Amino acid sequence: MQINLPDVLAEVEAAFARYEAALTGNDVPVLDELFWSGPHTIRYGLGENLYGPAEIAAFRAARPSAGLQRSLSRTQITTYGRDMAIAATLFHRTTAPGKVGRQMQTWVRMPEGWRVVAAHVSLIDG
Repeated sequence: MQINLPDVLAEVEAAFARYEAALTGNDVPVLDELFWSGPHTIRYGLGENLYGPAEIAAFRAARPSAGLQRSLSRTQITTYGRDMAIAATLFHRTTAPGKVGRQMQTWVRMPEGWRVVAAHVSLIDG
């Protein structure tokens, strides 16, 4: 298996950047698009466990749109072959001083493009 093929890595980095812009801009249609619409998609959040696209979309539609800005650090994206990748990053929000957020996403190349099939977000003391 080839790790971090340059063209594949560039594709996932672009998808990850698009996701981050949609997240901080509360662009719900793009967020919904970038999560796979299949029944096996999972998102574990700070206070919710979401199974499948309907639960994830309902969460996105209901979450507050204020205070979403954040800075990222230690972002690492690793691709495995041509169709799978893991993106991990730490994030920091001024609204959560002394806390460090952690986000991991599993991305898979689907016929419609790169999609998140599993995600986990957590917050710990800094």
